[in-house]
Amino acid sequence: MSKILILPGDGIGKEIVAQAIKVIDSLNANHGLGMNLVHGLIGGSAYDETGSPLPEETLIAAKECDSIVLGAVGGQKWESLERELRPERGLLGIRSELDLFSNLRPAILYPQLA
Repeated sequence: MSKILILPGDGIGKEIVAQAIKVIDSLNANHGLGMNLVHGLIGGSAYDETGSPLPEETLIAAKECDSIVLGAVGGQKWESLERELRPERGLLGIRSELDLFSNLRPAILYPQLA
């Protein structure tokens, strides 16, 4: 049984991750994949609740889970925070702790622009 850490983060991340959860729930229900969801906090929402952009509980869960679904971090609300408390520090911290140093994003090269 796979454990997936769900980290909605901030802003649009919450909306995007909510849709991803629907897909995972559907796969579990229709194909019996047995994926367990573990919910955590990261970024500005984590700072608001715990005073840290990367709570220790989130880091522990990340190390115990098989994969992570991460929304987005940051927003104007937290721009005035000290550098070490900004939401982006949560993303940088989790990448560093898990030895993840790339961020893959899909890209399309349109022939008209080549």
